Formats: sequence, C-alpha cells, structure tokens
Amino acid sequence: MRLFAQLSWYFRREWRRYLGAVCLLIIIAILQLIPPKVVGYVVDGVIRQHYTASQVLMWVATLLLIAVVVYLLRYVWRVLLFGASYQLAVELREDFYRQLSRQHPEFYLRHRTGDLMARATNDVDRVVFAAGEGVLTLVDSLVMGCAVLIVMSTQISWQLTLLALVPMPIMALVIKRYGDMLHDRFKLAQAAFSGLNDRTQESLTSIRMIKAFGLEDRQSAQFAAEAADTGAKNMRVARIDARFDPTIYIAIGMANLLAIAGGSWMVVHGSMTLGQLTSFMMYLGLMIWPMLALAWMFNIVERGSAAYSRIRAMLAEAPVVNDGSVPAPSGRGALNVAIREFRYPQTDKATLCNVNITLQPGQMLGICGPTGAGKTTVLSLIQRHFDVEQGEIRFHDIPLTQLQLDSWRSRLAVVNQTPFLFSDTVASNIALGKPGATRQEIEHVARLASVHDDILRLPQGYETEVGERGVMLSGGQKQRISIARALLLDAEILILDDALSAVDGRTEHQILHNLRQWGEGRTVIISAHRLSALTEASEIVVMQHGHIAQRGQHEQLVAQAGWYRDMYRYQQLEAALNDVPQAQDEEAADA
Repeated sequence: MRLFAQLSWYFRREWRRYLGAVCLLIIIAILQLIPPKVVGYVVDGVIRQHYTASQVLMWVATLLLIAVVVYLLRYVWRVLLFGASYQLAVELREDFYRQLSRQHPEFYLRHRTGDLMARATNDVDRVVFAAGEGVLTLVDSLVMGCAVLIVMSTQISWQLTLLALVPMPIMALVIKRYGDMLHDRFKLAQAAFSGLNDRTQESLTSIRMIKAFGLEDRQSAQFAAEAADTGAKNMRVARIDARFDPTIYIAIGMANLLAIAGGSWMVVHGSMTLGQLTSFMMYLGLMIWPMLALAWMFNIVERGSAAYSRIRAMLAEAPVVNDGSVPAPSGRGALNVAIREFRYPQTDKATLCNVNITLQPGQMLGICGPTGAGKTTVLSLIQRHFDVEQGEIRFHDIPLTQLQLDSWRSRLAVVNQTPFLFSDTVASNIALGKPGATRQEIEHVARLASVHDDILRLPQGYETEVGERGVMLSGGQKQRISIARALLLDAEILILDDALSAVDGRTEHQILHNLRQWGEGRTVIISAHRLSALTEASEIVVMQHGHIAQRGQHEQLVAQAGWYRDMYRYQQLEAALNDVPQAQDEEAADA
C-alpha cells in the first residue's frame, strides 16, 4: 500500500479524474445492490403468487435498464481512471529521459544500458498498472464489499453475515504475508530482467565481432544461462502469485458453506424466508469480486511498489556536474586551462597533473601523446563531463563551473573518437544539431569534410538510410559525416578528438586545408595520434603520463629530442615505405 502514498503527489494533482472515477464506481456499486434485492422480491412474490406475469416482466425490464446504465458508467470511469494512469506513464518516462540526459559519463560507468531500458519500460508499466488497475480494485473492492456487507447485515440478517465472514480475517492475514513476499521476489525478478536486457543489448550491438571471432555458441550459452536465471526468479514470483486465488476461493467456499448451513437452519426455523436466503446468497456472490479484487490489488500494488522504488532510485541520483547560473558571454573569448590535479571518481591515481594551456580566439591547439597520456581527459574536462576540483578552466575569464551548461556547450562542436550515427538518412544525420538546415548548407559542410562525393555515390545520395549506427558506411565515411555535422553548427570552438584516424593521408590533408579556411576566427582543438594532422597548429602540447612533457609549434618540436620527434620520424618512415608499393603498382600499370 506504500505505493499509493508514494504517488500521492500525482493523485492530488489529478484529483478531478480520480474523484470522478471513484464517484462513478460508488454509483455502480449501489446499482449492483439492486438486482439481488429485486430477485428476492420476485422469488417470494412468485412463491406466494402475489406477482402477475406483467409485474415480473416489469422487474426484468428494470434489471436490463440497470445493466445498460452500469455499462455506460463503466465506460466513463475507465476513460477517467486509465486516462490518468497513462498520463502518469508519459510523465514518468519524460522525467526518466530528462534525468538520463542530465547525467554525465560517470553515471553511465555505474549503470548499464539494458538496466536503464528496463526501468524506463517494464518498471514504468508496472507502476502505471498499479496506478490504474490498483486504484480501481482498491476502490471497487472497498465500496462494493462495504455496501454488500451493510445490506446483508441490515436488510437480511446480521447473525448470518457474521457467520459467513468468519474465514475473512484469516484470509486477510495470509494475503498480507503473500504481498510482502511478492514485493521482495518481484524486485529480484526485475533486476534479473535488467541483466537479461543488458545481455541482449550487448549481443546485438556486438554481433559483428561475435561472428568474426566465432563466438556464437559461447554467447548463446551465456544468454541461455541469463535467461534461465531470469526465468527462475520469475518462477519464484509466480509461485507466490499462484497462492492468491486458491486462498481467496477457499475462503469464499468456506463462507458459502457457512452461509448455506446457517441460512438453511434459519429458513427451517422460520426466521428467514427462502427469498431472503436467495438474496443473501446472491449478495455473498457479489463478495467474490471484492475478495478477488483485494488479492489482485495486493499483487499488482506490490509489483508496482517494487518497480517504483527502482525508478525513484534512478531519479534521485543528482548529476555529478552541477549547472551554473551565468550564461556564456557573447563574442569570442580566450580559453584558459589550469589543472593542478584531476582524478576520475573512485580512483586513487591522478589522471592529470599540472596541465596549463591558454588558447586565444582563432588559434588551433594540437594535443598528442602516447595512448593513455590524458588527451581525451583534457577534452572531457573542457566539455564539462567532469569538474576539476584542483584547478579550474575559464572562458572569458569566467570559471566553467559558473556557466550554464547548455549555454557553454552551445559554443562547442565536438567530433569524438568513435562517431555515432542514427538510423536515419545521411542528410538527417548531418543536420542533427540544426534540423532546419537547407540542403545547400548540408552539402556545403559535406564538401568541407570531403565526404560530398562519397555521399553522391550512395544509392539514394543524401537520402540514403545509413542503418543502425551507420552500419552500411565505412569508418572514414562515418568520421567525415560526423565532422560535417559539427561544422554545420558553426560553433565558436571545434573539438576533434582523434576524428581523422580512419581517413587516408590525402583526405586528411584536404580536410585540414578546408578547416583552416572555415576556422578563420574560430578556435580549433585537435587531438590526434597521426602527427601530420597537427603541423599547422598554433601550439602543440605533448601529453605523457598525465602531464605536458613538451609544447611548441611543429618545427620547434621536431628540432627537440623527445617523443614528438621520434614519433614524427617513425610516421614519416612508415608513410614512405607505404608509398613504395603504390609507386611500383602505378609503374606496372603504365607498362
């Protein structure tokens, strides 16, 4: 029952709908009390020969009219009650999605995609079902049960009513115990369902790798084990669920037995007529639904309560990065990075130490270094995926922690290491950040990203569906489409996080040439492993072990002994060796 207290905020807000539905349920309950009474009168009247055929037909017509009115009222309360519960589903999912969109990478390190999907779908459905069917069964069972009991005890026989209700307290205690057990087991079953969702999502997104490594049987075995565990936990729920109805029917059967035995004795001794006993048994039959509804209500409410606790736990998580209150100043400004130390959450070792960078408007910053040196971490901190506790990053000499997140990020256009494309057309993917972009604007940025010709070779050109995650495109095409998408935003600061790794040297040179023309007055930050992408940078910083080991322009770093010169020479030698077979192939073709 605690679920109703937890959802009281919604019930108070939508009180008109719920009050209307409750009032109609009460009216329906009152109308349903009339037919048993009428049948009792008719039975006694027919036995005593007081009623004519026309009078009997009149009573039958009355019963039909009541049935029609009850049908219409049931239609109205269903619209009111279930309409309110479906609106709750919309709001819960909106809140859940808004919460997910506010979270930062640290949140997704702790929560897996399948679990989040399960909470947004299956758990919300359980809560909505409880807010609709649960309220219905609670009100209907209480109103109908209380009304029937009052009529039975006041209009027929309170002694027989007490006798028939002897099994009910025992039944209520047993059902309460079942409800507590169901709550705990259903929570475990939902967690298992989340794990199964995770397994399914991971298997589908990595199907290419699974097939490439020949891991189909192994993955199938793991999935089967996960499914078996989920099935076992749901079976434990079903075992408790299966106990409700037999308990109710046993209690009702005992109540009927006691009512028939006691009522027959009263009829024989003249303290009750046969018609009254018939009415009493019909009223007792009306008690079957309230009793079943009560058990069903405990069932669905406990499921909903377990599901809502999982949803509330997710909604209660505050973002690790708090929004600022100051809008980002208009106009281009300097970006100052001063990080004394940064550690990722729940880690002891510092990822960055003494990183200081000043970037003026219109400059290009190059960041390079070995794998794990901290390049991507610097870019994440600039985007405020995490906050710096020791040190700060400033824009227009205002700390990023004071700037509104939306305002700050609207000044950035980012292309990450792993591009993500939606299952939509090429044009829609490029226009993601600017849905109202014209085809001319889309084609312009596609040319800047050197992907326009590739798009035209696709079956439907810019209207080609790229498939889930851009499955039909090569890695280089996906990267260049992502670059075009960022360029369309026309943002002040462009961040390329190793975004040219999948393109060849010639294409890379063309893209960088186009970026220099596009980026006049704009700030560009490029992180790259291939150093040829950084030769035109205003400043290059070499990251090693979380700190800046070298800095300067390309010519200065090539002249210095260190990682940059060694890696540049190695890459130049590698490129020269790769050019030899190509030249030989061209000579053979000419011959």
